[in-house]
Amino acid sequence: MTWLQRYQLKRTGRRSLWLLPVLAIALAIVAAPLVRLLDRATGWTWFNFTPEGARAITGAFTASMLTFVVFVVSSLLIVVQLASAQLTPRVIAPVFADRRLKWVLSVFTFAYTYTIAASARIEETTPQLTIAVAIGCNLACLAGFFSFVQWLGGSLRPIAVLHRVAEEGRRVVESVYPEPFDPAEEQPGWSADPDADVVVIEHRGVSGVVLAIDRGGLAAMAERADVVIELVPQVGDFVARGDPLFRVRGSGGPVGAGDLRARVAIGAERTMEQDPRFAFRILVDIANKALSPAINDPTTAVLALDQIHHLLMDVGKRRLDAGQIRDAQDRLRLCYGTPDWTDFVSLAITEIRHYGASNIQVARRLQAMLAHLLHVMPEGRKAVLQQELSLLHRAIQRSFLDNEDRECAQVGDFQGIGSSGAS
Repeated sequence: MTWLQRYQLKRTGRRSLWLLPVLAIALAIVAAPLVRLLDRATGWTWFNFTPEGARAITGAFTASMLTFVVFVVSSLLIVVQLASAQLTPRVIAPVFADRRLKWVLSVFTFAYTYTIAASARIEETTPQLTIAVAIGCNLACLAGFFSFVQWLGGSLRPIAVLHRVAEEGRRVVESVYPEPFDPAEEQPGWSADPDADVVVIEHRGVSGVVLAIDRGGLAAMAERADVVIELVPQVGDFVARGDPLFRVRGSGGPVGAGDLRARVAIGAERTMEQDPRFAFRILVDIANKALSPAINDPTTAVLALDQIHHLLMDVGKRRLDAGQIRDAQDRLRLCYGTPDWTDFVSLAITEIRHYGASNIQVARRLQAMLAHLLHVMPEGRKAVLQQELSLLHRAIQRSFLDNEDRECAQVGDFQGIGSSGAS
Protein backbone atom coordinates (compact mmCIF):
# COMPACT_ATOMS: atom_id res chain seq x y z
CA MET A 1 0.00 0.00 0.00
CA THR A 2 1.41 3.40 -0.99
CA TRP A 3 1.68 6.42 1.27
CA LEU A 4 -1.16 8.09 -0.65
CA GLN A 5 -3.46 5.08 -0.22
CA ARG A 6 -2.73 4.96 3.52
CA TYR A 7 -3.34 8.70 3.77
CA GLN A 8 -6.67 8.45 1.94
CA LEU A 9 -7.74 5.51 4.11
CA LYS A 10 -6.95 7.40 7.32
CA ARG A 11 -8.67 10.52 6.03
CA THR A 12 -11.78 8.54 5.13
CA GLY A 13 -11.82 7.05 8.62
CA ARG A 14 -11.50 10.47 10.26
CA ARG A 15 -13.93 12.42 8.09
CA SER A 16 -16.51 9.87 6.93
CA LEU A 17 -19.97 10.30 8.46
CA TRP A 18 -21.30 6.95 7.28
CA LEU A 19 -18.53 4.58 8.37
CA LEU A 20 -19.38 4.27 12.08
CA PRO A 21 -23.17 3.92 11.49
CA VAL A 22 -22.51 1.14 8.97
CA LEU A 23 -20.30 -0.62 11.51
CA ALA A 24 -23.08 -0.14 14.07
CA ILE A 25 -25.52 -1.93 11.76
CA ALA A 26 -23.10 -4.86 11.44
CA LEU A 27 -22.58 -4.91 15.22
CA ALA A 28 -26.35 -4.99 15.83
CA ILE A 29 -26.78 -7.89 13.39
CA VAL A 30 -24.10 -9.82 15.26
CA ALA A 31 -25.33 -8.82 18.74
CA ALA A 32 -28.97 -9.82 18.23
CA PRO A 33 -28.43 -13.61 17.92
CA LEU A 34 -25.83 -13.56 20.70
CA VAL A 35 -28.34 -11.96 23.06
CA ARG A 36 -30.94 -14.57 22.06
CA LEU A 37 -28.47 -17.34 22.85
CA LEU A 38 -27.80 -15.75 26.24
CA ASP A 39 -31.54 -15.44 26.81
CA ARG A 40 -32.08 -19.16 26.18
CA ALA A 41 -29.07 -20.09 28.30
CA THR A 42 -30.15 -18.03 31.32
CA GLY A 43 -33.92 -18.45 31.01
CA TRP A 44 -34.41 -14.75 31.66
CA THR A 45 -37.97 -14.00 32.91
CA TRP A 46 -37.55 -10.75 34.80
CA PHE A 47 -39.90 -8.54 32.77
CA ASN A 48 -42.30 -11.30 31.61
CA PHE A 49 -43.32 -9.56 28.35
CA THR A 50 -46.23 -11.04 26.47
CA PRO A 51 -45.85 -11.42 22.68
CA GLU A 52 -48.44 -8.69 22.05
CA GLY A 53 -46.79 -6.28 24.45
CA ALA A 54 -43.32 -6.98 23.07
CA ARG A 55 -44.51 -6.36 19.51
CA ALA A 56 -46.14 -3.07 20.53
CA ILE A 57 -43.01 -1.90 22.33
CA THR A 58 -40.56 -2.84 19.58
CA GLY A 59 -42.83 -1.40 16.88
CA ALA A 60 -43.03 1.93 18.67
CA PHE A 61 -39.29 2.00 19.29
CA THR A 62 -38.49 1.14 15.66
CA ALA A 63 -40.58 4.07 14.39
CA SER A 64 -39.15 6.46 16.98
CA MET A 65 -35.53 5.54 16.20
CA LEU A 66 -36.03 6.16 12.50
CA THR A 67 -37.59 9.52 13.36
CA PHE A 68 -34.63 10.38 15.60
CA VAL A 69 -32.13 9.58 12.84
CA VAL A 70 -34.04 11.69 10.31
CA PHE A 71 -34.39 14.55 12.80
CA VAL A 72 -30.71 14.50 13.74
CA VAL A 73 -29.55 14.66 10.12
CA SER A 74 -32.17 17.25 9.09
CA SER A 75 -31.56 19.56 12.04
CA LEU A 76 -27.82 19.26 11.54
CA LEU A 77 -28.11 20.27 7.89
CA ILE A 78 -30.24 23.30 8.78
CA VAL A 79 -28.02 24.47 11.64
CA VAL A 80 -24.82 23.98 9.60
CA GLN A 81 -26.25 26.00 6.71
CA LEU A 82 -27.20 28.82 9.08
CA ALA A 83 -23.77 28.73 10.74
CA SER A 84 -21.96 28.71 7.41
CA ALA A 85 -23.97 31.72 6.25
CA GLN A 86 -23.17 33.65 9.44
CA LEU A 87 -19.57 32.51 9.92
CA THR A 88 -17.88 30.80 6.96
CA PRO A 89 -18.61 27.78 4.72
CA ARG A 90 -15.35 26.26 5.92
CA VAL A 91 -17.06 25.17 9.17
CA ILE A 92 -19.19 22.59 7.33
CA ALA A 93 -16.59 19.83 6.87
CA PRO A 94 -15.32 19.82 10.50
CA VAL A 95 -18.89 19.55 11.83
CA PHE A 96 -19.67 16.46 9.76
CA ALA A 97 -16.34 14.96 10.85
CA ASP A 98 -17.07 15.52 14.55
CA ARG A 99 -16.80 12.29 16.55
CA ARG A 100 -19.76 13.10 18.79
CA LEU A 101 -22.09 13.34 15.82
CA LYS A 102 -20.79 10.03 14.45
CA TRP A 103 -21.29 8.30 17.79
CA VAL A 104 -24.83 9.65 18.20
CA LEU A 105 -25.82 8.45 14.75
CA SER A 106 -24.11 5.12 15.40
CA VAL A 107 -25.98 4.55 18.66
CA PHE A 108 -29.30 5.43 17.01
CA THR A 109 -28.52 3.15 14.07
CA PHE A 110 -27.52 0.29 16.37
CA ALA A 111 -30.71 0.63 18.41
CA TYR A 112 -32.85 0.80 15.25
CA THR A 113 -31.26 -2.29 13.68
CA TYR A 114 -31.23 -4.28 16.90
CA THR A 115 -34.90 -3.47 17.64
CA ILE A 116 -35.92 -4.66 14.16
CA ALA A 117 -33.97 -7.88 14.71
CA ALA A 118 -35.58 -8.35 18.12
CA SER A 119 -39.14 -7.79 16.86
CA ALA A 120 -38.64 -10.33 14.07
CA ARG A 121 -38.04 -13.12 16.63
CA ILE A 122 -41.19 -12.61 18.69
CA GLU A 123 -43.38 -15.68 18.24
CA GLU A 124 -45.54 -17.64 20.75
CA THR A 125 -42.77 -17.18 23.30
CA THR A 126 -41.04 -13.89 23.85
CA PRO A 127 -37.23 -13.66 24.25
CA GLN A 128 -37.30 -11.63 27.46
CA LEU A 129 -33.63 -10.59 27.57
CA THR A 130 -33.70 -9.58 23.90
CA ILE A 131 -36.64 -7.24 24.48
CA ALA A 132 -35.06 -5.89 27.68
CA VAL A 133 -31.87 -5.01 25.81
CA ALA A 134 -33.93 -3.32 23.07
CA ILE A 135 -35.70 -1.21 25.69
CA GLY A 136 -32.37 -0.29 27.29
CA CYS A 137 -30.87 0.72 23.94
CA ASN A 138 -33.83 2.92 23.08
CA LEU A 139 -33.88 4.60 26.50
CA ALA A 140 -30.16 5.30 26.10
CA CYS A 141 -30.95 6.84 22.71
CA LEU A 142 -33.49 9.16 24.34
CA ALA A 143 -30.79 10.42 26.70
CA GLY A 144 -28.37 10.69 23.77
CA PHE A 145 -30.93 12.64 21.76
CA PHE A 146 -31.32 15.34 24.41
CA SER A 147 -27.55 15.50 24.83
CA PHE A 148 -27.16 15.90 21.08
CA VAL A 149 -29.70 18.74 20.95
CA GLN A 150 -27.77 20.57 23.68
CA TRP A 151 -24.46 19.97 21.92
CA LEU A 152 -25.82 21.09 18.55
CA GLY A 153 -27.25 24.27 20.06
CA GLY A 154 -23.91 25.24 21.58
CA SER A 155 -21.30 23.84 19.22
CA LEU A 156 -22.03 26.16 16.29
CA ARG A 157 -22.10 29.42 18.22
CA PRO A 158 -19.33 31.76 17.05
CA ILE A 159 -17.26 31.38 20.21
CA ALA A 160 -17.46 27.56 20.07
CA VAL A 161 -16.47 27.43 16.39
CA LEU A 162 -13.60 29.88 16.92
CA HIS A 163 -12.31 27.94 19.92
CA ARG A 164 -12.45 24.62 18.07
CA VAL A 165 -10.62 26.01 15.04
CA ALA A 166 -7.95 27.63 17.21
CA GLU A 167 -7.40 24.45 19.26
CA GLU A 168 -7.00 22.40 16.10
CA GLY A 169 -4.65 25.08 14.74
CA ARG A 170 -2.51 24.86 17.89
CA ARG A 171 -2.20 21.10 17.54
CA VAL A 172 -1.10 21.49 13.93
CA VAL A 173 1.41 24.23 14.84
CA GLU A 174 2.90 22.01 17.54
CA SER A 175 3.27 19.09 15.14
CA VAL A 176 4.60 21.10 12.17
CA TYR A 177 6.87 23.45 14.18
CA PRO A 178 7.99 21.48 17.26
CA GLU A 179 11.20 23.43 17.93
CA PRO A 180 11.43 26.83 19.70
CA PHE A 181 12.62 29.88 17.79
CA ASP A 182 16.29 30.73 18.21
CA PRO A 183 17.12 34.26 16.97
CA ALA A 184 20.82 33.34 16.71
CA GLU A 185 20.15 30.37 14.45
CA GLU A 186 20.55 31.06 10.76
CA GLN A 187 18.46 28.83 8.56
CA PRO A 188 20.42 27.83 5.44
CA GLY A 189 19.15 29.13 2.14
CA TRP A 190 18.97 27.28 -1.13
CA SER A 191 19.35 28.25 -4.74
CA ALA A 192 19.00 26.02 -7.78
CA ASP A 193 22.09 24.97 -9.69
CA PRO A 194 21.64 26.53 -13.17
CA ASP A 195 23.80 23.80 -14.78
CA ALA A 196 21.96 20.84 -13.25
CA ASP A 197 19.66 18.67 -15.35
CA VAL A 198 16.01 19.36 -14.61
CA VAL A 199 13.06 17.01 -15.17
CA VAL A 200 9.60 18.50 -14.66
CA ILE A 201 6.90 16.15 -13.36
CA GLU A 202 3.36 17.41 -14.09
CA HIS A 203 0.19 16.72 -12.13
CA ARG A 204 -1.90 14.09 -13.92
CA GLY A 205 -4.81 13.57 -11.55
CA VAL A 206 -7.95 15.56 -10.79
CA SER A 207 -7.39 19.25 -10.12
CA GLY A 208 -7.46 20.20 -6.47
CA VAL A 209 -5.59 21.53 -3.44
CA VAL A 210 -2.38 20.06 -2.06
CA LEU A 211 -3.46 18.62 1.30
CA ALA A 212 -0.31 16.87 2.51
CA ILE A 213 3.01 15.50 1.33
CA ASP A 214 5.19 12.59 2.41
CA ARG A 215 8.35 14.55 3.22
CA GLY A 216 10.29 11.60 4.56
CA GLY A 217 9.40 9.38 1.62
CA LEU A 218 10.31 12.03 -0.95
CA ALA A 219 13.64 12.72 0.75
CA ALA A 220 14.43 8.99 0.82
CA MET A 221 13.63 8.69 -2.89
CA ALA A 222 15.91 11.63 -3.66
CA GLU A 223 18.75 10.13 -1.62
CA ARG A 224 18.47 6.76 -3.33
CA ALA A 225 18.54 8.38 -6.78
CA ASP A 226 21.18 10.98 -5.76
CA VAL A 227 19.06 13.93 -6.94
CA VAL A 228 17.32 16.96 -5.48
CA ILE A 229 13.51 16.89 -5.55
CA GLU A 230 11.71 20.24 -5.53
CA LEU A 231 7.99 20.34 -4.80
CA VAL A 232 6.63 23.23 -6.87
CA PRO A 233 3.32 24.03 -5.10
CA GLN A 234 3.06 24.64 -1.39
CA VAL A 235 0.68 22.73 0.85
CA GLY A 236 -2.61 24.58 0.45
CA ASP A 237 -1.98 25.65 -3.18
CA PHE A 238 -4.41 24.74 -5.96
CA VAL A 239 -2.97 22.48 -8.65
CA ALA A 240 -4.64 21.94 -12.02
CA ARG A 241 -4.07 18.99 -14.31
CA GLY A 242 -0.88 19.63 -16.29
CA ASP A 243 0.63 22.06 -13.76
CA PRO A 244 4.24 21.40 -12.66
CA LEU A 245 4.21 19.29 -9.51
CA PHE A 246 7.90 18.41 -9.09
CA ARG A 247 11.26 19.44 -10.47
CA VAL A 248 13.90 16.73 -10.21
CA ARG A 249 17.38 18.26 -10.35
CA GLY A 250 20.61 16.35 -10.89
CA SER A 251 22.04 13.61 -13.09
CA GLY A 252 21.63 10.74 -10.67
CA GLY A 253 19.40 7.71 -11.11
CA PRO A 254 15.86 7.84 -12.47
CA VAL A 255 12.91 8.75 -10.25
CA GLY A 256 9.51 7.35 -11.20
CA ALA A 257 6.91 10.03 -11.90
CA GLY A 258 4.15 7.79 -10.56
CA ASP A 259 6.07 7.20 -7.33
CA LEU A 260 6.46 10.95 -6.86
CA ARG A 261 2.79 11.67 -7.50
CA ALA A 262 1.83 8.92 -5.03
CA ARG A 263 3.46 10.95 -2.24
CA VAL A 264 1.27 14.04 -2.66
CA ALA A 265 -2.35 14.12 -1.49
CA ILE A 266 -4.71 16.27 -3.56
CA GLY A 267 -8.25 17.10 -2.43
CA ALA A 268 -11.15 19.44 -3.04
CA GLU A 269 -10.68 21.67 0.01
CA ARG A 270 -7.78 22.68 2.24
CA THR A 271 -7.33 20.98 5.59
CA MET A 272 -5.21 21.79 8.64
CA GLU A 273 -3.31 18.50 8.73
CA GLN A 274 -0.04 20.00 7.39
CA ASP A 275 -1.29 23.54 6.77
CA PRO A 276 -1.37 25.74 9.91
CA ARG A 277 -2.16 28.75 7.73
CA PHE A 278 -5.61 27.30 7.09
CA ALA A 279 -6.52 27.79 10.76
CA PHE A 280 -5.70 31.49 10.39
CA ARG A 281 -7.63 31.57 7.11
CA ILE A 282 -10.81 30.29 8.79
CA LEU A 283 -10.50 32.66 11.76
CA VAL A 284 -9.87 35.64 9.48
CA ASP A 285 -12.79 34.68 7.23
CA ILE A 286 -15.12 34.61 10.24
CA ALA A 287 -13.87 38.04 11.34
CA ASN A 288 -14.22 39.45 7.82
CA LYS A 289 -17.79 38.22 7.45
CA ALA A 290 -18.68 39.61 10.88
CA LEU A 291 -17.36 43.00 9.76
CA SER A 292 -19.36 43.01 6.52
CA PRO A 293 -22.20 45.58 6.30
CA ALA A 294 -24.73 42.76 5.87
CA ILE A 295 -23.89 41.24 9.29
CA ASN A 296 -22.19 44.12 11.18
CA ASP A 297 -21.09 42.05 14.22
CA PRO A 298 -17.79 43.50 15.45
CA THR A 299 -17.96 41.53 18.70
CA THR A 300 -17.53 38.28 16.74
CA ALA A 301 -14.53 39.88 15.00
CA VAL A 302 -13.04 40.68 18.43
CA LEU A 303 -13.63 37.08 19.53
CA ALA A 304 -11.81 35.93 16.39
CA LEU A 305 -8.93 38.29 17.20
CA ASP A 306 -8.69 36.73 20.68
CA GLN A 307 -7.93 33.37 19.08
CA ILE A 308 -5.73 34.84 16.32
CA HIS A 309 -3.71 36.72 18.94
CA HIS A 310 -2.70 33.65 20.91
CA LEU A 311 -2.32 31.43 17.86
CA LEU A 312 0.01 34.02 16.31
CA MET A 313 1.94 34.22 19.56
CA ASP A 314 2.37 30.44 19.50
CA VAL A 315 3.68 30.49 15.92
CA GLY A 316 6.00 33.43 16.63
CA LYS A 317 7.83 31.57 19.40
CA ARG A 318 8.56 28.54 17.22
CA ARG A 319 11.22 27.79 14.62
CA LEU A 320 9.41 27.85 11.29
CA ASP A 321 10.05 25.17 8.70
CA ALA A 322 12.83 26.08 6.26
CA GLY A 323 11.36 23.79 3.60
CA GLN A 324 14.53 21.72 3.24
CA ILE A 325 15.45 18.15 4.11
CA ARG A 326 19.10 17.06 3.97
CA ASP A 327 20.69 13.64 4.16
CA ALA A 328 23.26 12.40 6.68
CA GLN A 329 26.06 14.07 4.66
CA ASP A 330 24.21 17.42 4.82
CA ARG A 331 23.37 17.34 1.12
CA LEU A 332 20.03 18.84 0.12
CA ARG A 333 17.54 16.20 -0.99
CA LEU A 334 14.08 17.80 -0.78
CA CYS A 335 12.95 21.40 -0.93
CA TYR A 336 9.43 22.78 -0.76
CA GLY A 337 7.79 26.15 -0.22
CA THR A 338 6.83 27.13 3.33
CA PRO A 339 5.32 30.25 4.91
CA ASP A 340 7.59 32.57 6.88
CA TRP A 341 6.73 34.80 9.84
CA THR A 342 5.74 37.70 7.57
CA ASP A 343 3.27 35.44 5.75
CA PHE A 344 1.57 34.47 9.01
CA VAL A 345 1.37 38.07 10.26
CA SER A 346 0.02 39.35 6.94
CA LEU A 347 -2.60 36.61 6.79
CA ALA A 348 -3.67 37.18 10.39
CA ILE A 349 -3.90 40.98 10.36
CA THR A 350 -4.04 42.63 6.91
CA GLU A 351 -7.63 41.87 5.92
CA ILE A 352 -9.05 42.49 9.39
CA ARG A 353 -7.21 45.82 9.53
CA HIS A 354 -8.60 46.70 6.10
CA TYR A 355 -12.20 45.89 7.02
CA GLY A 356 -12.13 46.76 10.72
CA ALA A 357 -9.92 49.85 11.14
CA SER A 358 -13.01 52.06 10.87
CA ASN A 359 -14.66 50.19 13.77
CA ILE A 360 -13.47 51.48 17.15
CA GLN A 361 -13.93 48.12 18.87
CA VAL A 362 -11.86 46.19 16.29
CA ALA A 363 -9.23 48.92 16.00
CA ARG A 364 -8.66 48.91 19.76
CA ARG A 365 -8.43 45.11 19.89
CA LEU A 366 -5.93 45.10 17.01
CA GLN A 367 -3.92 47.80 18.81
CA ALA A 368 -3.84 45.71 22.00
CA MET A 369 -2.83 42.58 20.11
CA LEU A 370 0.03 44.21 18.22
CA ALA A 371 1.32 46.02 21.32
CA HIS A 372 1.32 42.79 23.31
CA LEU A 373 3.04 40.82 20.52
CA LEU A 374 5.70 43.50 20.23
CA HIS A 375 6.31 43.12 23.95
CA VAL A 376 6.58 39.30 24.06
CA MET A 377 7.96 38.32 20.65
CA PRO A 378 11.70 37.71 20.06
CA GLU A 379 13.60 40.59 18.50
CA GLY A 380 13.76 38.95 15.07
CA ARG A 381 9.97 38.83 14.88
CA LYS A 382 9.17 42.45 15.76
CA ALA A 383 9.82 44.36 12.52
CA VAL A 384 6.73 43.16 10.65
CA LEU A 385 4.59 43.70 13.76
CA GLN A 386 5.81 47.30 14.04
CA GLN A 387 4.97 47.80 10.37
CA GLU A 388 1.44 46.48 10.90
CA LEU A 389 1.01 48.77 13.90
CA SER A 390 2.07 51.78 11.82
CA LEU A 391 -0.38 50.80 9.07
CA LEU A 392 -3.13 50.47 11.67
CA HIS A 393 -2.41 53.96 13.03
CA ARG A 394 -2.54 55.44 9.52
CA ALA A 395 -5.79 53.61 8.78
CA ILE A 396 -7.31 54.98 11.98
CA GLN A 397 -6.23 58.50 11.04
CA ARG A 398 -8.03 58.13 7.70
CA SER A 399 -11.16 56.51 9.16
CA PHE A 400 -12.11 58.92 11.97
CA LEU A 401 -12.71 62.62 11.41
CA ASP A 402 -13.01 63.65 15.05
CA ASN A 403 -9.88 63.85 17.20
CA GLU A 404 -11.70 62.29 20.14
CA ASP A 405 -12.65 59.22 18.08
CA ARG A 406 -9.13 58.88 16.71
CA GLU A 407 -7.65 59.02 20.20
CA CYS A 408 -10.18 56.47 21.46
CA ALA A 409 -9.47 54.08 18.57
CA GLN A 410 -5.72 54.21 19.24
CA VAL A 411 -6.05 52.92 22.80
CA GLY A 412 -5.27 49.24 23.12
CA ASP A 413 -8.14 47.28 24.65
CA PHE A 414 -8.28 43.49 24.89
CA GLN A 415 -12.09 43.62 25.05
CA GLY A 416 -12.42 46.08 22.20
CA ILE A 417 -14.33 48.53 24.32
CA GLY A 418 -14.50 48.04 28.06
CA SER A 419 -10.98 47.64 29.48
CA SER A 420 -9.06 50.79 28.59
CA GLY A 421 -5.36 50.69 29.24
CA ALA A 422 -5.28 46.88 29.35
CA SER A 423 -2.37 46.75 26.94
